[in-house]
Amino acid sequence: MRDVFICDAVRTPIGRYGGALSGVRPDDLAALVIRHLQRMFQTFAEKGFAPFRDEWRKHHLYHGRRVRLILGEREIRGTVEDIDDNGGLVVRKIAALRHLVPGGPLGEIMPQVAPDEHEVVIVKQYASAFHGTSLAATLTALRVDTLIITGVSTSGCIRATGVDTIQHGFVPLVVRQAVGDRDPRPHEASLFDLQAKYAEVVEEDSIHAWLRGRPAAGSPPRPPS
Repeated sequence: MRDVFICDAVRTPIGRYGGALSGVRPDDLAALVIRHLQRMFQTFAEKGFAPFRDEWRKHHLYHGRRVRLILGEREIRGTVEDIDDNGGLVVRKIAALRHLVPGGPLGEIMPQVAPDEHEVVIVKQYASAFHGTSLAATLTALRVDTLIITGVSTSGCIRATGVDTIQHGFVPLVVRQAVGDRDPRPHEASLFDLQAKYAEVVEEDSIHAWLRGRPAAGSPPRPPS
């Protein structure tokens, strides 16, 4: 069996391992890599990405660089600042977003919509309320089939959550009077696109009436017209 050939492009980044690997038999090298991967997957299954975070920071190429992220039909541009405990890139986009943190005044829940003791609270990680959270599993466990979506911004979190709602098999109802954006143009464009492709955009009065007469748990959802 031939020895492993390691080209310069691979030898350079692996540094001190390059010379040692040049004479390793392919089957021995494969066994070594598989054992190492197995240990890493076991650690990941038990503890998540957090144990690998510091090592990743030393080697990943995007720290401090401008990036363009394509998320379905959305595009995000910014500078990579870090990587979080779930392995997601932390991208600096708007300086004001740094103030939206738990415990900060801008991160507190408004008293008008404060949850009751029995209500489940899930903290969003990204634009979509589903991405990186237990929302889908929680809704399934509670036998919920329909989501009434409210909040801001229409072109950001509302649209992302609406798209993911239908992709996870739930019925998305976006309340027109209960969503908003910094500019009416992306607001109206997003509502138009949601209604055309992904969700039902409903009026506030209609949703109130539907909730008062909503079907019993387990019945098929009947969105307001």
